[in-house]
Amino acid sequence: MVRIILRNIRLAVSILTAIFYLGCAAHPSVADHTLEKGEKYAGYTLSTENVFPVLFYRYGISDVSDIGLRVGVPIYGSGFDYSRTLFEQGKKRDVLNLGWSYTPNSNYDFTYYKFRDGKQEGSTMYWAFRAMLIPQGSYAGSGQSTRIGVLMGMFLKSKLGIEAGYFHDFASMPLTKIYVPSWDEYIKKEENQAKYGRFTVPHVSPGGWPTQHSRLVGLSLRVTFPFGGEKAEKVEEEE
Repeated sequence: MVRIILRNIRLAVSILTAIFYLGCAAHPSVADHTLEKGEKYAGYTLSTENVFPVLFYRYGISDVSDIGLRVGVPIYGSGFDYSRTLFEQGKKRDVLNLGWSYTPNSNYDFTYYKFRDGKQEGSTMYWAFRAMLIPQGSYAGSGQSTRIGVLMGMFLKSKLGIEAGYFHDFASMPLTKIYVPSWDEYIKKEENQAKYGRFTVPHVSPGGWPTQHSRLVGLSLRVTFPFGGEKAEKVEEEE
């Protein structure tokens, strides 16, 4: 019985350790509509990047801009961001988002969204171009990682948001080789050195953990559950 308990404890510790060290980059959770000044928008997001839920809160600081705050459990995934609607006409709108996230691979995001609302209220589809910068990742020996890529997502009646994207580090490996199981082993082979020898940054640290250059860091799968927006009361200034 004691052995079983100890084995279960070791397993739990191993899982928690893996979660702690395998935290990838994190990203903002945007609203499904343009927030008015004083409007609040909150919820939580589940993602492959953070494992545990990340709570978010957004607040409209004008009729075209809002700020966001995220709190991760226990801390990874936390961050802040700023969104501004650059264009809105009918069911279409363009939104620029600038954000920072705290993880083992803390990152800055620059994201340009293209939204299109559906027929049902609260339903919208979108795609976006994103540039990422990880100044100093989980493995200090390999420097910064710069990534670009696209994402696609949708909100269903303001109750559920689904998003998927991939952001590639073009200095780590060719995009055409992302199917290679282990890039570090692939690049060691003599026949690959002549053509791909310039891609020398490690994808796995000496301890066996993915570095900031790993493909896993660029993968993003997210499900968002909004609590529902609440418009703050507007107080007109007395003349």
